[in-house]
Amino acid sequence: MIWSAVVVFALVQRCVSKPLAKRWDDFAVKHSWTEIPRGWELHGPAPADHSMDMRIGLKQDRLDELISTLYKVSDPAHERYGAHLSAEEVQALVAPHPNTLGLVDSWLTHYDVDPSSIHRSGGKDWITLRVSVAQAERMLGTKYNVYRHSKTSEYVVRTLSYSLPTILTGHVDVVAPTTYFGTMRSMKSTSFKQPNIKPVDSDVNFVVDAVDAKTCSSIVTPSCLRALYKTDSYKPAATDKNSFGITGYLEEYANFADLQTFFKKFRPDAVGGNFTVVELNGGKNDQSNPGTEANLDVQYSLGISYPTPNTYYSTDGSPPFKPDANAPNNTNEPYLDWLNFILNQTTISQTYSTSYGDDEQTVPPDYANSVCNGFAQLGSRGASIMFSSGDSGVGGGACTTNDGKNKTQFLPSFPATCPFVTAVGATTQVNPEVGINFSGGGFSNYFSTPPYQTAATEAFLKSLGTKYSGLYNKTGRGYPDVAAQGQGFQVVIGGQIQSIAGTSASSPTFAAVISLLNDYLISNGKSPLGFLNPFLYSTGSSGLNDITSGSNPGCSTKGFTARAGWDPVTGLGTPDFGKLQALVGK
Repeated sequence: MIWSAVVVFALVQRCVSKPLAKRWDDFAVKHSWTEIPRGWELHGPAPADHSMDMRIGLKQDRLDELISTLYKVSDPAHERYGAHLSAEEVQALVAPHPNTLGLVDSWLTHYDVDPSSIHRSGGKDWITLRVSVAQAERMLGTKYNVYRHSKTSEYVVRTLSYSLPTILTGHVDVVAPTTYFGTMRSMKSTSFKQPNIKPVDSDVNFVVDAVDAKTCSSIVTPSCLRALYKTDSYKPAATDKNSFGITGYLEEYANFADLQTFFKKFRPDAVGGNFTVVELNGGKNDQSNPGTEANLDVQYSLGISYPTPNTYYSTDGSPPFKPDANAPNNTNEPYLDWLNFILNQTTISQTYSTSYGDDEQTVPPDYANSVCNGFAQLGSRGASIMFSSGDSGVGGGACTTNDGKNKTQFLPSFPATCPFVTAVGATTQVNPEVGINFSGGGFSNYFSTPPYQTAATEAFLKSLGTKYSGLYNKTGRGYPDVAAQGQGFQVVIGGQIQSIAGTSASSPTFAAVISLLNDYLISNGKSPLGFLNPFLYSTGSSGLNDITSGSNPGCSTKGFTARAGWDPVTGLGTPDFGKLQALVGK
């Protein structure tokens, strides 16, 4: 009997150990595409020995508490309004549960991941490690290939589907690079040149003292915007504490010499002022290659907020994959690099503007959620985050879904659809302003209507009735939130003035006004505005100019139409600095 008991015990132990040994092979699909994302084509299998930096986003244990806190510190009616969190407090809320850390470490050990290659974020919610393609394929139960972008001729290593061991369900939010095909070069800049609008004479200084309806309706300059949005009499007083951040992608470089030419022409009192460049993840500062988008962002953010310190973040992905070489570090994805860098800084800027985006449906939901939650972290620390709403109205191109069904549908833009950022649409003309036809707007298919916006979107949907039913998500987060001028911007590029349009112009314009409000608050010993939307949709709405005409056609429709109150063309409207200053000063 003793011998039998020993045998039985050994057999039981063997049976128990087998599932433990195999549990890492029991996969569940995390995300997959039904077809190769549009604009990309299969080039061939990825070399097994190609190495890349894998990023693993772990489930943040107290994320609900973080978001709840974000709303409290951003709501003017709450007793905690303005009590933003420190980096350490945010890291404590996003830190994974110890069980998550233990399981993930066991997973990595099982696949012989070199411990010395692992880097953890401050909150330990992100892990970056170096792996080979063969190693990644085993870990994720997938097959990586090399894909080529038809327009940019860029090669990337991606997969159409990836899985995780079922035991990691609820512990890992996202893994990259996997199914997100967006790259620095393929993402959309939201600006474009306007050769049909003749730029102002380069030899003559151009400063207006008031809003000239004839001039400022056709060409836009800093003095037009400062007069229109009533910032021209405000003098920043907290430049030792308040700062402004601009995110740059697509190998776009802001040019120092062009800024001085711009100042001489349009803001003479700012001549000699400058900006700082932070090169991030391989980003550069090539002064021989001035970028349209970069110069637009820097010239107009400083043109309005001067002398507030401005930082341009030149953000690049890792080197693109070369089909004939074992190129390292092929992550090359937007947003995460910049977010992880900023969130790991002890001190951050109070205002940020980004003028890039993608069709929401091209961004895997797990990736979009992780990025959006990163913006929630940034907002909880007191940052106001602006994103351009896009330049395709309710959607560009054929406006069909990419789920294999090819259903006709409006195409919202991400990250503008993230409920934790302030999306900025575009207007044109003055006295009155009207919504411009390219202003991106609509409703998210990923994110539900946030609580601060429910009443505003319900009122619009009631006025819309059954029009466009089935083409958009009635329960989705509506965007844009606000708007600003968006065409005829006079920008110096390579020493020459050109006319530029797009919500890329609107975002830094609105953000610059917010930066001045933050300056006012800080100089009076108060907290910066932080996450704007709860304020804008409540007491702040009376500080905005409601835009009631204009539409944003797209997808073979006339699009939405601006109306009284919030609408998905111009949001709640354009800023009136004087009124907003009075509201935040109460």
